[in-house]
Amino acid sequence: MNNEVIKTDVFSQMAARWPSSVVARAEAKQFTGGGISPKTLANADSKGNGPVGRFFIGRRVCYPVASLVEWLRQNAKGTEHAKIH
Repeated sequence: MNNEVIKTDVFSQMAARWPSSVVARAEAKQFTGGGISPKTLANADSKGNGPVGRFFIGRRVCYPVASLVEWLRQNAKGTEHAKIH
């Protein structure tokens, strides 16, 4: 199995298990199993490289799940050591 297939499956699983169509930036760490911090997303947003479709609910920054998953796919770095069996 190649890394591209593995990444797609992992990110699809994240989205399928998330109980909402929205991820608050503060919940990014939980959404990714600790793989990314809210600060990383905030930094990417400030550089104009964050997930597309960012919006606010009250004072909380949120992302559509599909947009966050696509951003994660584009920014993931695969290695042979990251294979999931």
